[in-house]
Amino acid sequence: MNAEPDLVGRVIAQWEGLRPETDVSPIGIIGRIHSIADWLTEQRVALYARYGLGAGEFDVLVALLRSGAPYEMSPTAIADWTLVSSGAVTKRVDRCVEQGWVTRRSGPGDGRSRVVTLTPAGKELIDMVWAASLSRVHELVGGLAVEERDQLAALLDKWGRSLDI
Repeated sequence: MNAEPDLVGRVIAQWEGLRPETDVSPIGIIGRIHSIADWLTEQRVALYARYGLGAGEFDVLVALLRSGAPYEMSPTAIADWTLVSSGAVTKRVDRCVEQGWVTRRSGPGDGRSRVVTLTPAGKELIDMVWAASLSRVHELVGGLAVEERDQLAALLDKWGRSLDI
Protein backbone atom coordinates (compact mmCIF):
# COMPACT_ATOMS: atom_id res chain seq x y z
CA MET A 1 0.00 0.00 0.00
CA ASN A 2 1.29 3.46 -0.94
CA ALA A 3 2.34 5.61 2.05
CA GLU A 4 1.79 8.87 0.14
CA PRO A 5 -1.48 10.73 0.82
CA ASP A 6 -4.23 10.08 -1.70
CA LEU A 7 -5.93 12.93 -3.57
CA VAL A 8 -8.42 13.43 -0.77
CA GLY A 9 -5.59 13.56 1.76
CA ARG A 10 -3.81 16.18 -0.33
CA VAL A 11 -7.02 18.25 -0.60
CA ILE A 12 -7.47 18.08 3.17
CA ALA A 13 -3.86 19.18 3.70
CA GLN A 14 -4.42 22.16 1.40
CA TRP A 15 -7.53 23.22 3.31
CA GLU A 16 -5.82 22.75 6.65
CA GLY A 17 -3.02 25.00 5.43
CA LEU A 18 -5.42 27.66 4.17
CA ARG A 19 -7.98 27.45 6.96
CA PRO A 20 -6.38 25.84 10.02
CA GLU A 21 -9.26 26.96 12.23
CA THR A 22 -11.78 24.93 10.20
CA ASP A 23 -12.53 21.24 10.75
CA VAL A 24 -12.33 19.72 7.28
CA SER A 25 -12.11 16.11 8.48
CA PRO A 26 -15.53 15.14 7.00
CA ILE A 27 -13.99 15.68 3.56
CA GLY A 28 -11.91 12.58 4.30
CA ILE A 29 -15.06 10.50 4.56
CA ILE A 30 -17.21 12.08 1.86
CA GLY A 31 -14.38 12.49 -0.63
CA ARG A 32 -13.15 8.94 -0.27
CA ILE A 33 -16.64 7.42 -0.42
CA HIS A 34 -17.33 9.45 -3.55
CA SER A 35 -14.04 8.34 -5.17
CA ILE A 36 -14.58 4.72 -4.20
CA ALA A 37 -18.19 4.77 -5.44
CA ASP A 38 -17.12 6.19 -8.82
CA TRP A 39 -14.38 3.58 -9.16
CA LEU A 40 -16.70 0.75 -8.12
CA THR A 41 -19.28 1.90 -10.67
CA GLU A 42 -16.64 1.70 -13.40
CA GLN A 43 -15.72 -1.81 -12.25
CA ARG A 44 -19.36 -2.88 -12.17
CA VAL A 45 -20.17 -1.46 -15.61
CA ALA A 46 -17.07 -3.10 -17.13
CA LEU A 47 -17.99 -6.49 -15.69
CA TYR A 48 -21.58 -6.32 -16.96
CA ALA A 49 -20.42 -5.15 -20.39
CA ARG A 50 -18.41 -8.36 -20.78
CA TYR A 51 -21.77 -10.17 -20.77
CA GLY A 52 -23.55 -7.69 -23.03
CA LEU A 53 -25.42 -6.05 -20.15
CA GLY A 54 -25.73 -2.51 -18.95
CA ALA A 55 -26.08 -1.74 -15.25
CA GLY A 56 -29.81 -1.11 -15.69
CA GLU A 57 -30.44 -4.47 -17.32
CA PHE A 58 -28.39 -6.20 -14.64
CA ASP A 59 -30.49 -4.52 -11.94
CA VAL A 60 -33.73 -5.73 -13.53
CA LEU A 61 -32.50 -9.28 -14.06
CA VAL A 62 -30.95 -9.64 -10.60
CA ALA A 63 -34.11 -8.23 -8.95
CA LEU A 64 -36.13 -10.90 -10.75
CA LEU A 65 -33.62 -13.59 -9.75
CA ARG A 66 -33.74 -12.51 -6.09
CA SER A 67 -37.53 -12.71 -6.14
CA GLY A 68 -37.23 -16.50 -6.46
CA ALA A 69 -39.22 -18.86 -8.64
CA PRO A 70 -41.21 -18.12 -10.75
CA TYR A 71 -38.90 -15.06 -11.12
CA GLU A 72 -41.55 -12.48 -11.81
CA MET A 73 -42.42 -9.05 -10.47
CA SER A 74 -44.51 -6.05 -11.34
CA PRO A 75 -42.67 -3.08 -12.83
CA THR A 76 -43.56 -1.14 -9.67
CA ALA A 77 -41.84 -3.76 -7.50
CA ILE A 78 -38.81 -3.68 -9.80
CA ALA A 79 -38.69 0.11 -9.44
CA ASP A 80 -38.88 -0.21 -5.65
CA TRP A 81 -36.03 -2.74 -5.55
CA THR A 82 -33.82 -0.91 -8.04
CA LEU A 83 -34.47 2.63 -6.74
CA VAL A 84 -35.32 4.10 -10.14
CA SER A 85 -38.42 5.69 -11.63
CA SER A 86 -41.15 3.71 -13.35
CA GLY A 87 -40.09 5.33 -16.63
CA ALA A 88 -36.54 4.05 -16.17
CA VAL A 89 -37.87 0.56 -15.39
CA THR A 90 -39.95 0.62 -18.58
CA LYS A 91 -36.87 1.42 -20.68
CA ARG A 92 -34.77 -1.20 -18.92
CA VAL A 93 -37.45 -3.88 -19.24
CA ASP A 94 -37.93 -2.97 -22.92
CA ARG A 95 -34.22 -3.60 -23.54
CA CYS A 96 -34.42 -6.91 -21.67
CA VAL A 97 -37.48 -7.95 -23.70
CA GLU A 98 -35.64 -7.10 -26.94
CA GLN A 99 -32.78 -9.39 -25.87
CA GLY A 100 -35.13 -12.23 -24.90
CA TRP A 101 -34.12 -12.09 -21.23
CA VAL A 102 -37.61 -11.28 -19.89
CA THR A 103 -41.20 -11.35 -21.01
CA ARG A 104 -43.97 -8.93 -20.13
CA ARG A 105 -47.62 -9.90 -19.82
CA SER A 106 -50.85 -8.61 -18.32
CA GLY A 107 -51.23 -9.15 -14.61
CA PRO A 108 -53.90 -11.34 -13.08
CA GLY A 109 -57.33 -9.77 -12.75
CA ASP A 110 -56.39 -6.38 -14.20
CA GLY A 111 -55.54 -5.89 -17.85
CA ARG A 112 -53.74 -2.65 -17.01
CA SER A 113 -51.20 -4.21 -14.66
CA ARG A 114 -48.10 -5.93 -16.00
CA VAL A 115 -45.88 -8.75 -14.83
CA VAL A 116 -42.25 -9.10 -15.90
CA THR A 117 -40.86 -12.64 -15.93
CA LEU A 118 -37.32 -13.90 -16.34
CA THR A 119 -36.98 -16.21 -19.35
CA PRO A 120 -34.79 -19.33 -19.25
CA ALA A 121 -32.17 -17.45 -21.32
CA GLY A 122 -32.36 -14.51 -18.92
CA LYS A 123 -32.01 -16.79 -15.91
CA GLU A 124 -29.01 -18.55 -17.42
CA LEU A 125 -27.37 -15.20 -18.16
CA ILE A 126 -28.06 -13.60 -14.78
CA ASP A 127 -26.94 -16.73 -12.90
CA MET A 128 -23.61 -16.47 -14.71
CA VAL A 129 -23.25 -12.68 -14.30
CA TRP A 130 -24.33 -12.82 -10.65
CA ALA A 131 -21.64 -15.43 -9.91
CA ALA A 132 -18.99 -13.31 -11.64
CA SER A 133 -20.24 -10.18 -9.86
CA LEU A 134 -20.15 -11.82 -6.44
CA SER A 135 -16.66 -13.14 -7.10
CA ARG A 136 -15.54 -9.62 -8.09
CA VAL A 137 -17.14 -8.10 -4.98
CA HIS A 138 -15.15 -10.52 -2.81
CA GLU A 139 -11.96 -9.49 -4.64
CA LEU A 140 -12.76 -5.80 -4.15
CA VAL A 141 -13.14 -6.09 -0.38
CA GLY A 142 -10.24 -8.52 -0.11
CA GLY A 143 -7.96 -5.84 1.32
CA LEU A 144 -10.09 -5.74 4.46
CA ALA A 145 -10.22 -8.38 7.17
CA VAL A 146 -13.62 -9.97 7.80
CA GLU A 147 -13.96 -8.01 11.05
CA GLU A 148 -13.15 -4.76 9.21
CA ARG A 149 -15.74 -5.53 6.54
CA ASP A 150 -18.35 -6.17 9.23
CA GLN A 151 -17.44 -2.97 11.04
CA LEU A 152 -17.49 -0.90 7.84
CA ALA A 153 -20.84 -2.38 6.80
CA ALA A 154 -22.30 -1.62 10.23
CA LEU A 155 -20.99 1.95 10.18
CA LEU A 156 -22.32 2.60 6.68
CA ASP A 157 -25.67 1.13 7.69
CA LYS A 158 -25.79 3.39 10.77
CA TRP A 159 -24.82 6.44 8.75
CA GLY A 160 -27.35 5.67 6.01
CA ARG A 161 -30.12 5.27 8.58
CA SER A 162 -29.14 8.59 10.21
CA LEU A 163 -29.51 10.19 6.78
CA ASP A 164 -32.84 8.40 6.28
CA ILE A 165 -31.73 6.64 3.10
